[in-house]
Formats: sequence, structure tokens, C-alpha cells
Amino acid sequence: MASYRNSRIFPIALVLIIAAVAVAALVSLTRAIFFNTSSSNQASVSQIDASRQALLSTTADRSVRMTVRGAIVADEQFHSYQITITPSSRDLTTYTGYLDTTVDNVSLGNNVPAYEQFVYSLDKANMAKGSELTGDKNDTRGICATGQVYEFAILQADKSVKTLWTSTCRGSKGSLDASVDQLTQLFVSQIPNATQLINKIGL
Repeated sequence: MASYRNSRIFPIALVLIIAAVAVAALVSLTRAIFFNTSSSNQASVSQIDASRQALLSTTADRSVRMTVRGAIVADEQFHSYQITITPSSRDLTTYTGYLDTTVDNVSLGNNVPAYEQFVYSLDKANMAKGSELTGDKNDTRGICATGQVYEFAILQADKSVKTLWTSTCRGSKGSLDASVDQLTQLFVSQIPNATQLINKIGL
């Protein structure tokens, strides 16, 4: 009789043990998946928050910059321009050639309240939203040879905190996750008569 009971209890115990191990494994796997996803999301949010904080800062060493490069053509026909805005200055420089020979330069003053309004407008236009690419994917040399390349940088003491780029070529979207037209218009509007100077170099 005891032998019969043991023979029935053993399979039941074995099933219970297997079930317990399976449940424990499932719980561990679920925790691992959700923990990694949560950590990844937190890191992404943290990066965005740090970029936004850098963008919205109005301390004297902060600045934002837009650089636009034209099509890759002969040196005599190559053009680009750059607009840099700081809490105390606004600068536009247009260039010709790959050695950046200056065509025109406009340097104007600025003030903290004006800069604050400007960077908040850039923030609302999602300038800091994208994630920087790495390695070859972040190398813009030769990118969009028949169109234009746009770089938007958040700077501290002239060093990049975050730089995002995009282009007018369909196959070279880049890292910018925002409307390039909206951001370009915001930068250009900071310099009176900027459009005429930019049109002068054909961009």
C-alpha cells in the first residue's frame, strides 16, 4: 500500500517541481526584458533632457549654430554659410570654396532675453530631439553631393554638446528629428537681410 502511494506521489511532486522552475524562469525573463527596456528608455530620456538643458541655458558661454553646405561641385562654385547665435552676439558668414573664403560677414549684438526667446523657440521646434549618430554614419563628407546638408549644433565654450544633421537628399536623412525648414527659418530670422546674402551665394 505504501509503495502504491509513493508511486503516485512521486510523479505529482515531479510535475510541481517542473512547474515551479518554469514559473521562476518566466518571472526572471519577464523582469530582465522589462528592466532592460526601462533602462534604455530612461537613458534616452536622460540624454534628451541633458540636451534640452544645454539648449535652454543662457549663460555667457552658450551658443547655437547652423551650418549649411551646398552641392559638391568645383571649388570656384562651392558655397556654404554659418549662423551662430550667443547671448551677446549674432553672426552670419557666407563662404565660397572648400577653404571657406569669406564672401560676406554680418556681426550684430544680442541680449539674454532675446537669446532666451530664441532658444526656447528652437526647443519647441525639437532641435534637441534627435540622437547623434556614431562612426561612419555621422561622417557628412560627400553626403548629398547634389543637394544641401544642414548641421545644427548646441555649443558650450565653442565645443559641441550635441550636433545633429540632415540633408535634402532622400537617402541621407541624418540624425535630425525635426523640421529643417522651421529651424532654418528661425536662424535666418535672427539676422536682418540674411536672405539676400544667402541668395547671393546661391543657397
